[in-house]
Amino acid sequence: MCRLFAITSEDALSPMVAIRALDVMKEGHDGSGVGLLMTDLGGDLEQFRGSPIMSGIFSQEGIKKLDRYMMELGLLTKFKLSIRPSSAPPEGTPRRDVYLIRVYEYPYEWEGLSEVEIASRLMHIRVDLRKLGEEDQSMMVFSFWPDTIMIKEVGDPVAVAEYLGLDRQELKARVLLAQGRQNTNYAITLYACHPFFIQGYATMTNGENTAFIPNKEYLMSRGYPGYMGYQSDSEVFTHILHYTRNILGLGLEEYKHVITPLKDEELMRHPEASFLRNLKHSCRFLTTDGPNCVIGCLPDRTLFMVQDSKKLRPGVVGGRPGMFAFSSEMCGLDKAIPDRDRKLEYQPMKYDVAYVDAARAEIRKWNQWEPCTLPH
Repeated sequence: MCRLFAITSEDALSPMVAIRALDVMKEGHDGSGVGLLMTDLGGDLEQFRGSPIMSGIFSQEGIKKLDRYMMELGLLTKFKLSIRPSSAPPEGTPRRDVYLIRVYEYPYEWEGLSEVEIASRLMHIRVDLRKLGEEDQSMMVFSFWPDTIMIKEVGDPVAVAEYLGLDRQELKARVLLAQGRQNTNYAITLYACHPFFIQGYATMTNGENTAFIPNKEYLMSRGYPGYMGYQSDSEVFTHILHYTRNILGLGLEEYKHVITPLKDEELMRHPEASFLRNLKHSCRFLTTDGPNCVIGCLPDRTLFMVQDSKKLRPGVVGGRPGMFAFSSEMCGLDKAIPDRDRKLEYQPMKYDVAYVDAARAEIRKWNQWEPCTLPH
């Protein structure tokens, strides 16, 4: 099993808060990968909130290819953080040329474009750069999106974080998602390392998805350029979330109904039976299976947790007004928020969605027997 930790705070935090929470759960991850997503940025990067940020790993040749590509599009650098460790990497971690975080200024020609068109262009750029890098392994691009940083590497989370010097003023955020990976079914590659991200949506998973092939094939058949990669069976959870929200125009409640629909006999007793039967049938190739706990983040910075249809993986939510965390284990909460209000702790079951919105005032709960809040 992997271990997951996410936190949302009214004050910007060092990513080491999430990394240290993973460390106390280290019996559940094996050093095959650590992934970190930061959004609602603080520190030195807060001033660039509306500008797209490139996150990835580059060789010297990859930097040259990146510069040529971006210059042709008229994207100019406003700020950059180049992490070039001088010490030897931890055991099991490859030596890289540069871990790059670079903020860009939108081209003048993009003025007046709709948010949808800008989002589409940013996604196409990320996909193009990923494909360019895969040709010669010169670059790995994890995200290109405003107010978002992603860092991924092979190795123990604490050892990697200390090697990269992540506890620095430039790297602070109010929302952090981190996974310590326990590799099971796939090769150890960074594109298989969680969290996964597309256009402001991110998820990470503890478990496995035995419906991966039909999920993947259906998503790829939609013709959407961002539905690609799939070096992990968990990446489909992110893309299904994006598809449910951005393509179908539905909400988080419907996402839960899509990935773990109620049984037919249960639907007969549901107040929205007709709609949910149609949703289950039309999205039947997006039903997931197997043991999994999913923690995710929406573009509005809402954090959430959902479980599989049998609740076969651990997960707990807790905290206090102003700071809440989602964790695979209780000890992760103990490490990150020792002064939390324990009366607020909640462990979502198989029908539940637990979420904390950007107000960070409370843990909200919804289950599949309740009506959906979004009009159909």
